[in-house]
Formats: sequence, C-alpha cells, structure tokens
Amino acid sequence: MFDSLSDKLQRVFKNLRGEGKLTAENMEAALKEIRVALLEADVHFKVVKAFIEGVRAKAMGAEVLSSFSPAQQVIKIVKDELVAVLGTHTSRLRTANQPPTVVMVVGLQGSGKTTSTAKLARYLSKNGHRPLMVSVDVYRPAARQQLAVLAKDLALPIHDDPAEQSPLALARGAKREAEQSGRDLILVDTAGRLHIDEQLMAELHELKENLHPTEILFVADAMTGQDAVKSAEEFHKRLGITGVVLTKMDGDARGGAALSIRHITGQPLKFVGTGEKSDALEAFHPDRAANRILGMGDVLSFIEKVEQAVDQKQAESMQRKLLEDEFTLEDFRDQLKQLRKLGSLESLLGMLPQVGMLKELKNAKVDEKEFTRVVAIIDSMTPRERDNHMLINDSRRRRIAKGSGTSVQDVNNLLKQYGQARKMMKSMSGGFLGKKMGKMKLPFPNPFGG
Repeated sequence: MFDSLSDKLQRVFKNLRGEGKLTAENMEAALKEIRVALLEADVHFKVVKAFIEGVRAKAMGAEVLSSFSPAQQVIKIVKDELVAVLGTHTSRLRTANQPPTVVMVVGLQGSGKTTSTAKLARYLSKNGHRPLMVSVDVYRPAARQQLAVLAKDLALPIHDDPAEQSPLALARGAKREAEQSGRDLILVDTAGRLHIDEQLMAELHELKENLHPTEILFVADAMTGQDAVKSAEEFHKRLGITGVVLTKMDGDARGGAALSIRHITGQPLKFVGTGEKSDALEAFHPDRAANRILGMGDVLSFIEKVEQAVDQKQAESMQRKLLEDEFTLEDFRDQLKQLRKLGSLESLLGMLPQVGMLKELKNAKVDEKEFTRVVAIIDSMTPRERDNHMLINDSRRRRIAKGSGTSVQDVNNLLKQYGQARKMMKSMSGGFLGKKMGKMKLPFPNPFGG
C-alpha cells in the first residue's frame, strides 16, 4: 500500500535534509517533486493542486524557513496535509437507533462487492455485532450462490429464498428474519453493472427508499485508479453514498484512489481490502495511512493484528522458555504458525518504520513457501528430535528430508538457523537490551526474554 509514492517522497525529504538551509528556491523544487510524485501515483489533479497549495502556504512561512530543523518541519506539514486529504479522523460505521441497522453495499460489477460484504460481516461479528447477509443480485446466476458459499465458510447467517426474484422482496425478507432472530445488522449485497445505467440506479433508489439504510457503502477497486474515483463521484451524485470501501489495496495500486476519493466525493474512506482472505479487511485510519506514506510505519495496526492473532497464554509460555533457554524446534514451529496468522510478511514489514535494517528487510523478497518447507521438516521429526535437536545425526537427517519432501541440505540449513537463533536469543536476553525489553508489556513473545 502506497509503496511507490512513499519511496518517491522519501527521496524528496532526503534531498531537503541535505540542504544546509531551507530557502524559497529549494522548497519550490521540493514541491515540484512532490507534485510529480502525487500525479504519478494517480492522485486526482484537483487534489494535487489543493495539496501543494496547502503545503506551500505553511512551509513558506518565515518560522519554518529559519527554523533549526526545517526539513523535519516540512515533513510534519506534509503529514498534516495528507491527514487533511485522507480525513481528519477514523470514520466508523454508523448504527441505527432502532435495530436492525441496514447497510447497502453498492458498486460496479467486478469491484468486489460480494467478497467485501462477507469480509464486512466477519469484521462486524468480531466487533460485537450480529450481522445477517442477503444478496439481492437476481441477474447474475452465481451472485447469490457466491455469497452463500462465503457465508457458510464464515459460519455466518444469510437470508435467501431461491424462488424469490425481486430484489426488494429479498431485502424485506432479510429484514423480517433479522427482527425475528435478533440480528442487529443487515448487509445488503446489491447488483452491479459494467457501467452506471438508469435501470441500476432506479433499483438502488427503490431499495434506499424502502429500507432506509443507515449506511450506503460504495465498493471500488483501487487498481482502477481514477476510474474508481469517477464512479464513486457519480454514485454519490445519484444515490448519496455515506462511505467507501477500497479493495485490492495490497496489489499494484498506486494509492491515487485512496488519496482522491474523500476530496472528490466528500465522503470518507471507511474500509480497505488488503488481500483475498476473509480477514483481509481493515478499518481505514487516515493518520496511520499518512505515517505509512511518509515511511513512518503503522505500529498501532501491527500491534492490533498481533493482539488478534496471538494466544496470550502461549505467548507468556514462549517468553518464559526463551528466558530459560528451553526453546525447542516444536516451539519454533508453533511460532511460525502464529506468524502465518498475521498475514504475509511483506504486509507486516510494510507496517514498520522504514529506517535502517527495517528498510532493508522491506525491500527484501520474502519467499512465503519457506514457511511451509520449514514446518514440513519439523513435522517429519519425532517428538524426541523436536525436543532435543542434538539427537539428529546423519541417518536421521536423511529420514527427515525424505519424509518432508526436501533435501538433506534443507534440513541442515534449518538446524543451523535454529541454532543461531537460540544462541542470539540467549545472549540478548541477558544483556542490557534484553533487560530493557523484558520490562515492556508486549502483546507477543519478547525475543529478548524477560
């Protein structure tokens, strides 16, 4: 998310830091580079113009130009303007005074409405709600079936009447079921088209007039850039959307849609899809997004992910083992499985500040298949071998390699890396850094013990 834009802005700030003093001339040069970076990220030209004017007005003041650390002040100004463009606060989903709350999910065909509906249902159920899904897309034969399959995978309820072919009747049926079963929220997955047409808008207006939705969420594909912004603007003019869900933010999207959509429509970006899995939906936090764009990372989101995925008792047990030098291969395997629950390594590294070694890690190519290989090797060991790696001689290594479908060299590499990791953890746990880290209340096992 925002990688290309972030790299370009980092170069601009690096050049500013290299200047002995900030002048009107080199500030203008920096603004031109920022302008180009934003346009190349597919940010709407009106947004770019307003953004540059805002930064210029604040950065050209005498206080900034004569300050002791002008480059840092410029970075702060750019961050403040980014937050202003993205939204000054996190926009949460509104609920009705009298349940059930109705949320209409709208958008063009292929934007990811159905999968976003299911992801949203999961997200809401994890946050104390009792959602009921319903698909009113009676035109695509597989649309209702697709949502039914997703609902079954998530073990969440869905309303469907195979004999019913009226979108409004389906939605009303879902509302009755929600009221009878105590469901506090209804997610209505509406039909889409390849382009906006009168029939589609008439149907959506009818649903809106009869269901009185608290939220109308427009789902847009971030990969389509300014096309997503134009569609959102048109839907808002014709229907009155209340928020936006941007899908495929984990792909090659340049970030232009995210930076443009609120300024153009006046409606907030509420959620972003960051992958294909059902848990790959995040609430959008403007300040955190601004930090990531500027290479400052998103540590709060990282910690939230860890807290959701890591078992606290297991974490405390692992911390004790690290401190007492009892970290076995079985523990190593369990840690890898916990790590996999957090998502791809690349997405996790993207949440960390891009400085020093972390920047090098971010740019490194991560082979996700290596996790599967390592787990297969450890699974092919006996319980005694996992408990005491010193038992693993040459004949055992050959057996483990054969059982895991790997090579003896792969087994050797794993044992070598495991040995180095144990040694490093042992030395660090007793040092100054380990003692300092040991006092911190971390939501995951402290690698330095304590």
